[in-house]
Order: sequence, then C-alpha cells, then structure tokens
Amino acid sequence: KPCPLCDEAKEVLEPYKRRFVLQEVDITLPENSAWYEKYKYDIPVFHLNGKFLMKHRVDIRKFEDRLRKVELQSD
Repeated sequence: KPCPLCDEAKEVLEPYKRRFVLQEVDITLPENSAWYEKYKYDIPVFHLNGKFLMKHRVDIRKFEDRLRKVELQSD
C-alpha cells in the first residue's frame, strides 16, 4: 500500500463482482514469498481460475471474454 493501480482495477471490476470472487493476495506477507519473487515489479496481477490473465491494468475485453468462457464451462 498504497497501490493506485490496484484501486483502479477494483473499480473497473466492481460491476462484475456478482460473477466471480475477487481474492486479493498481499505478496509482501512471508507466506506469499513465491508470488512476491514472481510479481514484485508487476502488480497488480490477475489470475482467473488459477491461470494468469493479465497484469498492471484490467483489459476489460480480455477479462469479459475469459469470464464468459469460464461461465460457459461451468454450466
């Protein structure tokens, strides 16, 4: 903290919050050191269903496309 890009991303994703669970991970905590080593210069980073999706800013087209695919698979 502070993380202006994280705050921006949360705002952009707000309208979709009923369609997925947003799990925030604090990579500075000792138990998340593997994430810290991998992403310390690239926050925020987004994964969907455990797969890397994007980093830095939300690409809303990419997000919507992947989210739709995930929703179709779970039907």
